[in-house]
Amino acid sequence: MRAARPALSRWARVLPLRWLLALRFLREGRVQSSLVLAGVTAGVAVTVFLTQLIAQLQNTIVERVMGSQAHVVMAPLQEQLLRQPPTQAVAAQLQPRLQRQRAVDQWERMADLARASPGVLAVSPVASGPALATRGAAFQSVTLLGVRPQDYRRVVRMDAYMTAGRFEIAGQQALIGRELADDLGLQVGDKLRVSTGVRTEVLTVAGLFDTGSREINRRRVFITLRLAQTLLDLPGSVSVIDLSVADLFGADAVADRLREQTGLRVDSWMQTNAGLLNALSNQTISNNLIRGFVVAIVALGISSVLVVSVVQKQREIGILRAMGASRRDIMGVFLLQGALLGLLGSGLGAALAYGLLVLFSHIFKSPDGSAMYSAQLDLALALAASALACVIGLLSAFMPARRAARMDPVQAIRA
Repeated sequence: MRAARPALSRWARVLPLRWLLALRFLREGRVQSSLVLAGVTAGVAVTVFLTQLIAQLQNTIVERVMGSQAHVVMAPLQEQLLRQPPTQAVAAQLQPRLQRQRAVDQWERMADLARASPGVLAVSPVASGPALATRGAAFQSVTLLGVRPQDYRRVVRMDAYMTAGRFEIAGQQALIGRELADDLGLQVGDKLRVSTGVRTEVLTVAGLFDTGSREINRRRVFITLRLAQTLLDLPGSVSVIDLSVADLFGADAVADRLREQTGLRVDSWMQTNAGLLNALSNQTISNNLIRGFVVAIVALGISSVLVVSVVQKQREIGILRAMGASRRDIMGVFLLQGALLGLLGSGLGAALAYGLLVLFSHIFKSPDGSAMYSAQLDLALALAASALACVIGLLSAFMPARRAARMDPVQAIRA
C-alpha cells in the first residue's frame, strides 16, 4: 500500500477524483481485478476468435464450392411426355426411350436479358451433353461442355485451376481434368476420341485442369461452343446459360427475377446447394449461442466481483460520503471500474484472438496441405467486441454502483 500511494499521488494532479478512486480500488483488489480481467479477456478472445474463424471457414467453403460452378443457371423447362391409352389390348408394348438434347430457345435474347439484369456480372452460353471418351482400349463416360473461353472464365475461374496449358481452346482442341488424363493415360498433345452417338470426333488435349473435385476432373471435357453444337446435334443452340452475380447470397433474387422475365427454369446455387446453406446456417446459430453464453458469464463475473468490492469498501464509501462526495461520484467510481475492466480486457482479448487464429491456421490444414483459412483479424469485429465489452462492464457495474451510492454514510462507517 505504501508503494501505491506515491504512484497515485503523481496522478492526483491530472486525474479527477472518480478516476483516482476507481484505480485505487482496482489496485487494492488485485486478485479480484485479475480474475475479472482474465474472464473478460477470455470472453472477448472466444467471441472474436470463433466469429472470425467460422466466418473465414464459411467463406473458404463457399469459394471452393462455387469455384467450379456458376452462381445462376438458366435452362430449358423440363419436357413432359403425355402417354395416350392404347387403342387395343396388347400382350406387351416396348418403346425406345426418347433421347434428345433440349435447348434454350432464342438463347441470344435470353443472354441479353440476363446481361441487362441488375447484379449480373457475366454471362456464358454452354452447350453440354454426354459422350464416351476413348483412347485405345480405355474408355470413360464424360460430359462435353462447349464454351467460349473468354466468357466462361468470367463465370468460373478456370484459369486458377489449370495445371498444364491455358484455358484456351480452338478448332479440335480439348481441356480435360487430371483424373480423366490418368484414367486414359493422356498428356498434353495426345489424341482423344469422343463419341456422342450422333457424331464422333478426334480431339487434341490442349491442357489439364484440377478443380479439387475428382468427379469434375474425371467427367468434364471442355471444347469450343461451335464444335459442341455439332457433336451434340444442337445447331446454333445452347443447353444452358451460366451467370455470375455480384452478391453471392443475393443469387436467389436474381434467379427469381430472370425466371419471371424469361419463363425458363432458372436455378441459383443456393437452391442446388441447399444442404450446404443449411449447414452454414446451423453453424452460425451455434456460434451466436456460444457468444451469448460467453457474454452472460463475463457480465456475471464483473457484477459479482464489484458487489464484493462494494461490501469490502463500505467504510471507505461512508468516509467519502461524509467528506462531501455525492452519490453520483460514488456511482461513477464503480462504473469506471467496470468500464476499465471491459476496455483493458477487450484489448487483451483481441490480441489473444489474433494469436489463436495464427496458431490454428498453422495447425489445421486442408487435405492438399494448404491452409484452411488465412489468419486475418477484422478490425471492425475487434472494435465491435471491444465496445460490447465496455458496455457489458458498465451494465454489470450498474447495480453494485447503485447500491454503493445509496449507502447511508453513518451506517457505512459503523459497518
